[in-house]
Amino acid sequence: MSETTTAPALAPMGTRTPPRTAPWTTYGTLLRWTIAQTGAMLPLVIVVQALLAAGIIIGFGFLIPDIDTSSARFLSTGAPTVLLMVVGLVMVPQGVAQARTNGTFAYLRALPVPRPLLLLADLTVWLVVALPSVAVAVIVAQLRYGFSYAFDWPLLVAAAVLTAVTATAVGYAIAVTLPPLLTQLTTQVLVFFVMLFSPVTFPAGQLPTWFQTIHDVLPFRPAADLLRAGLLSDTYTASRQDLVVLIAWCALGLAVSIRAMVRRG
Repeated sequence: MSETTTAPALAPMGTRTPPRTAPWTTYGTLLRWTIAQTGAMLPLVIVVQALLAAGIIIGFGFLIPDIDTSSARFLSTGAPTVLLMVVGLVMVPQGVAQARTNGTFAYLRALPVPRPLLLLADLTVWLVVALPSVAVAVIVAQLRYGFSYAFDWPLLVAAAVLTAVTATAVGYAIAVTLPPLLTQLTTQVLVFFVMLFSPVTFPAGQLPTWFQTIHDVLPFRPAADLLRAGLLSDTYTASRQDLVVLIAWCALGLAVSIRAMVRRG
């Protein structure tokens, strides 16, 4: 008797599915892509942010004749918020607007990857760009004005990350919602609003009452107050309302950004 060997049945070619890639692997690939897009400009952007940090601390001090210690402390602890807002509300949307114009944004959205991971990769890169400027601002302020800090490290780290993510998410939402040209105009208005008309580097009491009320629901003053409480915990305290306002803006920015990323077209 002869034995017969039966070959295993092969599945039709049309029914085979490629193995799924782990989300972390996809995220790592997108992160490398995002960094490669910036390329040699990434260290330059970080250096420019560091110079901007020093410029705000020293330059704004020249605008206040015979600046006292209290004003110097307020200015210096507000500067990190300005820096984080500039990155999130100016650099991020302008970069996304440029990507939309040259087709890179549409190409990335066409890739077979979870689109929220595209946003997460961008957020990671901009966090790396934004956060070192906080340390530079702290060091320059201490060297320039000679006062000491009282760090609340858990609050400081959490407030800095939350502020950076909020600013980046809102900036991203602006860039994916508005046309590229209008995005660039909007970011220019925002940077002047944050630096000159928001109680970040000066006390809110210097503004009209109605303007103070508006800032109670905008993210700029709450972010500054949380960071200030982390830097000068012996003088300022964190407010739950500030935290709620900042989280609400962060959630809104992320929701609008993700919705724009996942919708078809």
